[in-house]
Amino acid sequence: MSAAAVNYKVGNEKLVRVLDAASAHLRGLLTKQGRPEGALRIAVIGGGCSGLQYKMDLTDGPRDRDIMVPSNGVNVVIDPKSALFVSGSELDWSDDLQQGGFKVSNPNAVVTCSCGESFAA
Repeated sequence: MSAAAVNYKVGNEKLVRVLDAASAHLRGLLTKQGRPEGALRIAVIGGGCSGLQYKMDLTDGPRDRDIMVPSNGVNVVIDPKSALFVSGSELDWSDDLQQGGFKVSNPNAVVTCSCGESFAA
């Protein structure tokens, strides 16, 4: 079964940069799922208390029109619309019991909510 070529762009860390803790955790998750060549998809969707929120999930790789950013030994894929909102962001990981998980530090967010999940740009 041959897959059709996916038409995607390769971006750089000016779009999103993965910090050490996030990279290590993401590599572990992808390996555990049996897809070490996979990626983390970051999307920006409507909703949340500030108007926009991040949606993240593991994926096998980029889809058509995606931007794939190799950073710190892992790949992040972002659709072009979401890329407008996350440009310049950093992805980190926290083990905190209450607020743990992947965290996006976004310089474009003018308003954020206390849960760290949503923002307005």
